[in-house]
Amino acid sequence: MSDQRLQQQLDFLMEIDQLKQVERQTAITGGSRRENTAEHSWHLAMYALVLQEWSNVDVDIAHVLTLCLVHDIVEIDAGDTFAYDTTGYADKEAREQKAADRLFGLLPDDQRDRLRSLWDEYEAQETPASQFANAVDRMQPAMLNHHAGDESPWKRHGVSYPQAVKRLSPIGNGSTTLWQHTQTLINEARSRGHLTEG
Repeated sequence: MSDQRLQQQLDFLMEIDQLKQVERQTAITGGSRRENTAEHSWHLAMYALVLQEWSNVDVDIAHVLTLCLVHDIVEIDAGDTFAYDTTGYADKEAREQKAADRLFGLLPDDQRDRLRSLWDEYEAQETPASQFANAVDRMQPAMLNHHAGDESPWKRHGVSYPQAVKRLSPIGNGSTTLWQHTQTLINEARSRGHLTEG
């Protein structure tokens, strides 16, 4: 192992510590503050680990966990785009591609290529592993929003029931069971007035 290789790896690991500073819209349980993206990545990895039996097809859980850990690293440069922010989505892909180039580019070439291909796999949503990772990625904030009650970002931002259904329905691509459960949460949020009729 060369000193240069080790230094590149350590530089990357220190750089991604910045993920702890990227604030999301979703509040942590109890509502005392918003979660950061590093916390979100850990939590959705735990969702994947615990809920893997509900995947539509058998998946390699180690691969799914790797996708969960890698997919939001780009938010260090690109920021977290709120799921219902149509303006922010206009240039989201370009911002995230540029961020992926820089951040994964800090690693030695072989690891750069591997982690970048994992990130690309998640973004493409064409494999069962990426679809299940995406399912828990969408379900995790929905669960927190549901448990936030009147402090829900859905209510705070005036998110409509049709918007929530559209945003969260891809959960079904990875897990029909988790999508059915999420639909129950959405319907409860609608009945409580946390989602508008749109």
